[in-house]
Amino acid sequence: MVIAVDRSRADLWRRSRRILCVRLDALGDVIMTGPALRALKQSFPDRHITLLTSASGVHAGRLMPCVDDIWSYEAPWMKGYRAGESAAADHALISRLRAGAFDAAVLFTVYSQNPLPAAMMCWLADIPLRVAHCRENPYHLLTDWIPEPEPESYIRHEVRRQLDLVRHIGAEAANERLFLQIPGAAFDHLDEILGPLRTKVDEAVVIHPGATAASRRYPAEQFAVAADRLAHTWEGPIIFTGVESERPLVESIRARVAAPTHSLAGRLQLPELAALLARARVLISNNTGAVHVAAAVGTPVVDLYALTNPQHTPWQVPRRVLFHDVPCKFCYKSTCPQDHHDCLRLVTPDEIVDAAAELLGLRPTPLSEEGLHLVHTRS
Repeated sequence: MVIAVDRSRADLWRRSRRILCVRLDALGDVIMTGPALRALKQSFPDRHITLLTSASGVHAGRLMPCVDDIWSYEAPWMKGYRAGESAAADHALISRLRAGAFDAAVLFTVYSQNPLPAAMMCWLADIPLRVAHCRENPYHLLTDWIPEPEPESYIRHEVRRQLDLVRHIGAEAANERLFLQIPGAAFDHLDEILGPLRTKVDEAVVIHPGATAASRRYPAEQFAVAADRLAHTWEGPIIFTGVESERPLVESIRARVAAPTHSLAGRLQLPELAALLARARVLISNNTGAVHVAAAVGTPVVDLYALTNPQHTPWQVPRRVLFHDVPCKFCYKSTCPQDHHDCLRLVTPDEIVDAAAELLGLRPTPLSEEGLHLVHTRS
């Protein structure tokens, strides 16, 4: 159920020019919020959009031309907050929000999150309009309350959820695709990093084997088998990516691969990663931020999709979403609660190679095999 916006408040939303958008999750979540942010901006082009986000989300916001200003905030109600810190930063943020003279605040959350802490900060900062999905009655903390329908009634893709939120306040999306604007300097810097490999990168398959949550990591030894078999199927280079802390993981995989591979782990910032994926033929990755970067630049994705949740599949891009169906699916856990990891472990390396070969145009799409779902998700 959606509570309709009355005519007078709808007019207030139309007249709002300084909009605070709160999305405190990780990089991939911010990228998936991009179409909603763009809809807010394009509804009234003279709007000023400020994104309040996490330290990792800042990097995505910088590549979104619809965002005019970005503030970083580590919220105590979000996962990863460093316990033991004082509330000084929180008081300072409220003061900064008040000084920002915002006309309205749009609070973006996943359905398992409570928007009320952020709503309280915005209320204390005297931001007059505040909208969010919320499970419990927010009373005066939200001026526009959309009762939370998920997961009891249905579950939406994360992009669709946020587009529905801004549609409630009159912001319609002319373009629902993900997007990132890559600076030209990022391509130049990428070429410097690639060296002689830059002449072949347009035929590259990129493999991103890391993920922040252990439950979303495909086994390293199986990644190695898939990479080795793919190297004997595809003539283009195989390039591994990852953050600095994932270098050991990448090297452990490469050590098991007999064919030559390349590693850029720890060497790319987000703009260079986006530039690499924009030029590559296919990304093979766990369900993590790299998938949404690839979708934002239009690169096909083989997504090794741990069944921790159903909302984050690649959005509106050619993709193969691989997982093994299990009774414990949609656990929302960072580690496998059953300690078997079967939703990923039982996907075979050959099935990864077959999915990549389909996206590379090397073979037609086969029928799904029992136990393996080649899901052509429909956005």
